[in-house]
Formats: sequence, C-alpha cells, structure tokens
Amino acid sequence: MTTTQKLQLISHSLCPDVQRAAIVLAEKSQPCERIDIDLANKPDWFMAISPLGKTPVLLVDGQPIFESAVICEYLDDTLLPALHPQNALTRAQHRSWMEFGSSVLNAIAGFYNAAVDDVLAASALDIHHKFVQLEAVLTKEPYFAGSSFSMVDAVFGPVFRYFDVLDKVGEFGFFKGMPKVIAWRVALAQRASVKEAARSDYDELLMAFLLARRSALSTHTASKP
Repeated sequence: MTTTQKLQLISHSLCPDVQRAAIVLAEKSQPCERIDIDLANKPDWFMAISPLGKTPVLLVDGQPIFESAVICEYLDDTLLPALHPQNALTRAQHRSWMEFGSSVLNAIAGFYNAAVDDVLAASALDIHHKFVQLEAVLTKEPYFAGSSFSMVDAVFGPVFRYFDVLDKVGEFGFFKGMPKVIAWRVALAQRASVKEAARSDYDELLMAFLLARRSALSTHTASKP
C-alpha cells in the first residue's frame, strides 16, 4: 500500500537517521522525493520546519514531521507492511532496542571524535560492550526477530554501515567473539532497502568526514593508503 500524499525527505548525505527513514520508506515501496541539504549551511526554509535543526524531516503534503523515530512510527501507522510486531509487549521491546540503536550511534560519534588514542581505545571498548549486549538477545537469523524484517533492523542497518569504513582504518575489536551480530550485519548489508538508503559515494564521503575531525581516528585514517 502506498499513499497518495506527496512525501519529501529532507536529508543529509551522511546522516544515519535519514537512512533509517529511507529504509522504512523502501520497505513499504513508498515513493518519496529526497532533498539533501548542507547542515553546515542550513537554509532558512529548513530551520523554519526543523525546530531542532536536524535531519531528517519528512514533509507530508508540505507538513513537517521531525525526528527519525517519530517519522518511522508515522510511516508504520499509515503504510503497509507493518514493520512492528503485533504483540504489544514485543512491540515495546522492539522500541526499546531501537533506542539502544541510537545509543550505539552516540558511542560511534564518541569514537570518531576521541582526541587521543587512550580515549579512542576506551570508546572502541564501549562499542564492543554494546554489541555484546546485542549478541545476548539475538536468537534467530537473518534479522533481529528472525525471518521478518522489523523496525529494529531499519535502525541497525545504518549503524553497521559505519563499520564498512571503520574496518578499512584499523582493527578495533568491535565484533570480536560475536557470530550472531556478525551474521546480522551481513544479512542487513545484503538487504536492498539498506543498500539503497545511502548514496553510492557514502564510503568516500564518510572517510573525508573522519579525516576532517582532527581526532585520534583522523590520524589513523590519514595513515591509510
């Protein structure tokens, strides 16, 4: 089912939360115009519709919805197929793990912004510990809840995409001893909606972003051929 409403997704090329919304739209086969903006030079029209000054913003016939979690909930309320489980308790648990996914993104930001190697190593360990928690709850393959792609998967697709680039910089032990998390990462990377949620030059853009941070990770990145 698609909507006859005009949908426009205001985006930034590297924003993982934008990718989350794009994945949900793709899973629902919903056409949507995607408009990239420069967050370092935000246009006035964007600030008028985004009180937090962040992407994504979804325009529904010109009416804005901001914050990725809210956007995804709206899309799941209005478009099929449902990506949330029907059982209320299971649905609440999935929403909890979606929030956990946001905390992993915050940990990744702490990692690439770490000023010195000691902090970088501590941040890598923090990320590792978060994936240990996920390893403990994953029970089936290929997705978070088994055979059905869910909203939790839409959240973690962009999370795992970071590591496609970070793996090129060095071995930080993020997934050591976690076969279920690794299998989940592989399955999500092969999903069409996840593949298509980012631009084709995403890896190059992210590498340039990491270099520009002037952080400990930037030094490691600069040493790579």
